[in-house]
Amino acid sequence: MVHCSCVWFRKYGNFIDNLRLFTKGGTGGMGYPRLGGEGGKGGDVWVVAQNRMTLKQLKDRYPQKRFVAGVGANSKISALKGSKGKDCEVPVPVGISITDENGKIIGELNKEDDRILVAEGGLGGKFLTNFLPLKGQKRVIHLDLKLIADVGLVGFPNAGKSSLLSRVSHAKPAIADYAFTTLKPELGKIMYDDFKQISVADLPGLIEGAHMNKGMGHKFLKHIERTRQLLFVVDISGFQLSYRTQYRTAFETIILLTKELELYKEELQTKPALLAVNKMDLPDAQDKLHELMNQLQNPKDFLHLFGKNMIPERTVEFQHIIPISAVTGEGIEELKNCLRKSLDEQANQENDAHHKKQLLNLWISDKVSSSEPPSSKHAVTSSKVNII
Repeated sequence: MVHCSCVWFRKYGNFIDNLRLFTKGGTGGMGYPRLGGEGGKGGDVWVVAQNRMTLKQLKDRYPQKRFVAGVGANSKISALKGSKGKDCEVPVPVGISITDENGKIIGELNKEDDRILVAEGGLGGKFLTNFLPLKGQKRVIHLDLKLIADVGLVGFPNAGKSSLLSRVSHAKPAIADYAFTTLKPELGKIMYDDFKQISVADLPGLIEGAHMNKGMGHKFLKHIERTRQLLFVVDISGFQLSYRTQYRTAFETIILLTKELELYKEELQTKPALLAVNKMDLPDAQDKLHELMNQLQNPKDFLHLFGKNMIPERTVEFQHIIPISAVTGEGIEELKNCLRKSLDEQANQENDAHHKKQLLNLWISDKVSSSEPPSSKHAVTSSKVNII
């Protein structure tokens, strides 16, 4: 068993998850009509992903949010072919989605040094343009950060997500008896003895109707798209947002959370999921846990209690269910170890799938080149991977 140590939490103040920028490619250089010289092309504007970069840093560093590339050099006798203008690079964090003013996706940057051209420089003056240069492309772009973390905490408000994160780290997030204590995403890291790190995102609490953009709605759901796994956190005693809303049991909470994810984007349900049943220090918690486990083992026996529009197409099968108390620390070490085990298993499955894909490509390549039937050693069988 791998134990955790040296765990810390980093809180991002003034978190910014979207930014609007003006970009303009450089104007081309003048041509030289008498000698047929071509002006240099204007510089391009690129968006480049960098680790340890945030949108807040970008905004602070470039408050005007204008990025203009260099002008191409004019053609001259000593250099008939003008040199290209200087490119402009916009540093952004990994995990950025870029769209134009019309909402059309330009591209995504998912790893360090990924780059996307967003504004192209104008052509230099040449015969076809009567030796006059063209202006560079102007483009307003939107940068949208979909938070990347290994684990995203999913739960209704006041389920104890902030308390849980303070237990698995040295964090001091806002914790209170009112519902919305987490209004912006917060990141923490669990570090293990072998230096393995797991990033955990405490995200704003969902409410019923989040898929329709109620409450934190789409802000919450877009962030969870970029987490590798989900950790559902539910209060064993149930949840009630206010005296005007209906009380929900722990089981109902899980079903409704699942439905909200499904209605926003069905792909979210394919993510591996774990369940932390919190507040096990409360009276009658063990009896309620026994009832919840029975409901989770036979969910179809209890779905008649819900309205038809509240029942998800598929129920979540949790890889691990861990009873915990963020107050007393019960189950916290087991939870950390389960998170580690689940992420390691997912990484192994992804590596296996990648290896099989490579083998399949090799087999296809061999078959095309030799037109011979494959030998048994090249046979590739797909293994069934249960993705919760």
